[in-house]
Amino acid sequence: MRFALLLFIVMPILEMWLLITVGGHIGALNTIFLVMLTALLGIGLLKRQGFATLWRGQEKLQQGQVPAQEMIEGIVLAVSGALLLTPGFVTDVIGFLGLLPITRILAVKAMLSKFSLVNASATNFSQPFQSETENAGDTIDGEAWESKESLKKPK
Repeated sequence: MRFALLLFIVMPILEMWLLITVGGHIGALNTIFLVMLTALLGIGLLKRQGFATLWRGQEKLQQGQVPAQEMIEGIVLAVSGALLLTPGFVTDVIGFLGLLPITRILAVKAMLSKFSLVNASATNFSQPFQSETENAGDTIDGEAWESKESLKKPK
């Protein structure tokens, strides 16, 4: 509850105060330019880091490993990208911290320490569903076609 209060009440007030203060020192147009510049730089970094994370995840999948770290990195990157697109300097700093590999990896390792991975192939979920009454040796393959007239409701 306190986190939500901080997020939705204190953060916008802090952002407005900081934008007004910076705007008073460097001017309104320069402040707008600076906010736009951080957003564009953030998008460029996000694209680069996002593709690198995606490729690492695909490599792990091809090796038969679970890309847990890469999946959480993807979430951190998405949140960081959203923060960079949000106007404000505090959100930009938090967003850039999420894009930096060092701070992102530290955050991901902290998150992964709170989760446990379960090997899905060790459970019955990897086996196709088959009822006990079905004969496992018989497979029937077929197609069904319906005409447009049969789809109309009878009057």
